[in-house]
Amino acid sequence: MQFPRPAEDVEQDYKACLDSVGVIDRVQAVASADRNDDDIDDVRRNVEHLELYVPLTDWGDKDLTPLTDAITRGNAMLP
Repeated sequence: MQFPRPAEDVEQDYKACLDSVGVIDRVQAVASADRNDDDIDDVRRNVEHLELYVPLTDWGDKDLTPLTDAITRGNAMLP
């Protein structure tokens, strides 16, 4: 990965991170008793994805709050 990332890459990465937020939100909407192993794996992978990207320092004016909130929610769902 080139650093700092080109603006186009930042946009693409931010959209991918928001997709990860969506996956975590989808699983959170399922009652915990109804979540299966695939759901938990989805959450784990997407939390890891967000944890990899959030610390990058070249986000500019992007709002990282939805990403950090999703990490917190996702980690709360993991065993």
